[in-house]
Amino acid sequence: MPKQAILCVDDEAIIVIAMKQELKSHFGNAYYLETALSAQEAFTKIDEMIENGIQLVVIISDWLMPGMKGDEFLALIHQKYPQVVSILVTGQADAEAIERAMTDAQIKACLKKPWRSRELISVIERSLANPLAPTCEN
Repeated sequence: MPKQAILCVDDEAIIVIAMKQELKSHFGNAYYLETALSAQEAFTKIDEMIENGIQLVVIISDWLMPGMKGDEFLALIHQKYPQVVSILVTGQADAEAIERAMTDAQIKACLKKPWRSRELISVIERSLANPLAPTCEN
């Protein structure tokens, strides 16, 4: 089992399934791929990964989700796990929310739905190769 993980968070199951399939197709078994349908579920999955010795390296989150918006969620992730690469994927976030995510969560990118697979993979690869580089694009 891989020791590093990518977590996809979106309240629409079809979205996280599609994203996970794209990542699996590109990365194969290099990463443990996990999904969550809410921020709360994501926190639970992260705790489980840590308990199992799996390091979260990338989190990809939708913005518009019930309970907690993606910019708030990613800001909390950044506070607790500043080394994790965060990517916001959205079809509805306004400029203020994206700016908050860039500032408070230090996101590496904000991709518009429907995202392009090549673009998502490229952001992940660049971010993991050089996590300190400012790569935010929107």
